Amino acid sequence: MPKVLIATEKPFAAPAVEKIKAVFEAAGYEQVWLESYTDPADLHAAVADVDAMIIRSDKVDEAVFNAAKNLKIVVRAGAGYDNIDLAAATAHNVVAMNTPGQNSNAVAELALAMMIYMARGKFNGKSGSELAGKKLVLYGFGYIPRFLTKMAQGIGMEVFAYDPYLSDATITKEGVTPLHKVEDIFSTGDYISLHIPATAETKKSINWDLLSLVKDGCILVNTARKEVIDEDALLKAFEEKKKFRYVSDVEPDCSDKLAELYPDRSYWTPKKMGAQTGEANINAGVASAKQIIGFLEKGDTTFKVN
Repeated sequence: MPKVLIATEKPFAAPAVEKIKAVFEAAGYEQVWLESYTDPADLHAAVADVDAMIIRSDKVDEAVFNAAKNLKIVVRAGAGYDNIDLAAATAHNVVAMNTPGQNSNAVAELALAMMIYMARGKFNGKSGSELAGKKLVLYGFGYIPRFLTKMAQGIGMEVFAYDPYLSDATITKEGVTPLHKVEDIFSTGDYISLHIPATAETKKSINWDLLSLVKDGCILVNTARKEVIDEDALLKAFEEKKKFRYVSDVEPDCSDKLAELYPDRSYWTPKKMGAQTGEANINAGVASAKQIIGFLEKGDTTFKVN
């Protein structure tokens, strides 16, 4: 009987737990639940003899893999997987997966909500602006931006996208205008929404060379990772573009300066909120369970990321 560890420093919601348990019970799998732990040693002990593991934002590093003698697969319940040491996973012959698309609608709704919030001056009682008729540029065109496209088009926005890994035909079939240079993102958008991972190539890639191109009234929306922003360049953009605004689903490292100097033009959520809906919680958890079963029983590696 395969043994699965569900290790969640931030636990799944109760309905998600119920559904995950039902999936594994139907498959005849043994389950170990480690929730709300604070000591990495607890994770190291729990993972020692399991065949598979589901995590959320939990850090899975070399120490975890060293402790996991039987581990064959780890699934991150969510889209981002920078909390998994992929090189270590590969070195230990462990398949790492994410669950792309399961929280896409939730993140897209948050991005749109943050656009409206900033366009209306954070609901300060003064006159704001509408999204209809504005240009939205998506940096990346995966699951989340495709959901966001439909929402923005419904409001009446003109949508553009840049994704160097996709053909023009893939983008245009969604009614979106493809862009062909990263610089075009920043010179085109009234709203720019970031949908790129934090990698060696993308960290601090949103630099002054790019931010210098934005329209003065541009609103930059970051539901991706804070690491993709060069925060020195971000502060310079605030200083030189007097109507530039920035909204983020993660607190910037320079939040103290933004709060002091530009409180009306910046906003960030208290903690990462993109996938924090009951629906996304259930979707990602159930998908993780099914992917583990599919891998262990059929060798399905569809969502492998290492």
